[in-house]
Amino acid sequence: MIKNNAVLATVIFAMVVTVSSVSYTFYQLYQTNRAKHIDNIFTKHSLISQIYHTYLIKQTSQPMFEANLALYDLEEINDEKMHEMIIRHGRILKTDGNADEMMDAYVLSISPFETQVSQQVITSMIEYNDNIYFWVESSRHSVLLEDMKIEPYRALNLLSAYGTLMSVLLISFALIIYRLRPLRRLRKQIARFGEGDMGVRFKTSGGDEIALIANELDSTQNKIRSLIESRTLFLRNIMHELKTPIAKGRIITTMLNDEKQRGRFEGIFERLESLIGEFALIEEITSGNQYHEKKEYRLIDIIDGAIDLAMVEYEAVEREIDASIKIEADYRLFVTAAKNLIDNAIKYSPQKSMKIWREEGEIIFANEGEPLKKPLSYYIEPFTKEHPTKDSFGLGLYIVDAILKEHDYVLAYERRDILNCFICVPVKTKRK
Repeated sequence: MIKNNAVLATVIFAMVVTVSSVSYTFYQLYQTNRAKHIDNIFTKHSLISQIYHTYLIKQTSQPMFEANLALYDLEEINDEKMHEMIIRHGRILKTDGNADEMMDAYVLSISPFETQVSQQVITSMIEYNDNIYFWVESSRHSVLLEDMKIEPYRALNLLSAYGTLMSVLLISFALIIYRLRPLRRLRKQIARFGEGDMGVRFKTSGGDEIALIANELDSTQNKIRSLIESRTLFLRNIMHELKTPIAKGRIITTMLNDEKQRGRFEGIFERLESLIGEFALIEEITSGNQYHEKKEYRLIDIIDGAIDLAMVEYEAVEREIDASIKIEADYRLFVTAAKNLIDNAIKYSPQKSMKIWREEGEIIFANEGEPLKKPLSYYIEPFTKEHPTKDSFGLGLYIVDAILKEHDYVLAYERRDILNCFICVPVKTKRK
């Protein structure tokens, strides 16, 4: 499935990679900006720690402590319930434990000894209900302060840019996929045309590259149709014109008194009629204009029909085929192919006999005789034969090969001891 839609799969893959890369980049940018915002806010903690430490060592009174907090837009949370909710459910953005060893510089030398002892102050920045709080605690006391001025980090501008860019990307890829739809339709039309549907039309409106290709294909199709029609008309006219003088010749032949001359002329006209019949069959197979109705038939019935058509004795053809074996075929064409193989096998057999059997899905026509001196491809070509005779026109194996290809078979040749084996091999079968 993917192989048949490689372009579409590539576009979708590119879209997924692009969207993933952009999303990851914006996420990293969001994390970086948020971290910088938190760090910038948290720089305030040193000032808060200093104010709190000064208050803690009794250098400032409670009113002075509150005044210092108000100066920096900080307000102490005294509501115990609110205090507990923020501590329990708030999200800690950052925390810092600072053993303030430099506080001795702010301590008066006349202060009592215990007030000169450094106190460890821990400051945590908490976000709760879109507000920022500083929780400052020491070993003896803690205070929760609300920053009245600073708000949590909001990535509205970043989200807006991300949404805009993603919209542009998705719309762009949607347009690309939309523009590829005619290409998929064109592929199906070409497949139908290749199967012999001459009524399919490629012409389309538009000026893009796909429309130009479709219109060029339509023009080419018209030329091909004209050539096929001319070829078919030419061949049929020739065959029709030839049949009339042949029929007249056969009638005149019956009037000859000389038996020898009459037999010679009758043989000539019979060969001409046979040649015209073979030409008609070749034209039918290769033109692609005929619909071949394939059904399941017993192989033994096809072989018997071929023997009757070849007008040979049943005793001359040894058959080893299970009567239950069936194949899907156009009966008339497959019988003709089998008839030609039987004709060749008996014609070139010194004993004028042959054998047919089935082996691992392959149908084998074998006879005793001299091996082929040239590759099978040479004998499949029309009008080629190793031993020219008056009974052959060199079209037998060419017709067999064409019919087998119509049925998804190929013709093969093997030499087995004294036997020449012509083998009908299904295309899906892999020979060992």
